[in-house]
Amino acid sequence: MDPSQEQSAVSPGGAGDRGVLVEVLTKPGCHLCEEALAVTAEACAEFALEPVEVDLSADPEALARHAEEIPVLRIDGRVRDFWRFDPIRLRRMLREATAR
Repeated sequence: MDPSQEQSAVSPGGAGDRGVLVEVLTKPGCHLCEEALAVTAEACAEFALEPVEVDLSADPEALARHAEEIPVLRIDGRVRDFWRFDPIRLRRMLREATAR
């Protein structure tokens, strides 16, 4: 599946000062989630953004939909990446999102 094509139904948290909402969809016990959160937090700090962690265990439908892709990166409600987040690609996506 192309992650850029999906719009998730999980409710978004609050957007940063620049109006860009960066979310990392996680689940308990996910070893890749901690790595993804760290990579995302580091990249977001460069753009004065605060990523939001969304625990999918609270939403069984969303957890089932993303079960094979967790962790999932969502920017402004749009799925942009999953599994291992590439820091260079993430920074490029954040640069584009904050330039709008």
